[in-house]
Amino acid sequence: MELSFTVNGRPAALEVDAADTLLGVLRDRLRLTGTKEGCNEGECGACTVLVDGLPVDSCIYAAGAAAGRSVETVEGLSGDQLGAALQAAFISAGGVQCGFCTPGFITTLVAVLREDDKPSEDEVRRALAGNICRCTGYSQIVDAVAATVAGRVAG
Repeated sequence: MELSFTVNGRPAALEVDAADTLLGVLRDRLRLTGTKEGCNEGECGACTVLVDGLPVDSCIYAAGAAAGRSVETVEGLSGDQLGAALQAAFISAGGVQCGFCTPGFITTLVAVLREDDKPSEDEVRRALAGNICRCTGYSQIVDAVAATVAGRVAG
């Protein structure tokens, strides 16, 4: 089937199989490898991308379901003022260690901050319930959000 959608603000059109996941299309066909493949079961959040502004686990999201939609990956968010500020805050706060989970955290948190520019710590932690990090312990990630909200990091 022909899949036409927008990826990081640019139109994309390609042939996909009904069994293709959005993750597979992004990584293997479009070479947007910032989105990571973790569990392949929608449990770890490493593959999180935004579809029409909402976070989805791209490893279990059918590629065909993205037809006509807007998809944002971590690569696209690096050119976004909020995304860039959040990425800088992650670095400054030590929220990046191995970095494997970071793209999923960034994408999830951009969606949170677009919806509410001053979320509470509890709201941030609840929003991150679907993202797993084995390195940081989450405190540095929450600190990065607080720094971004406070405007202490330039993007």
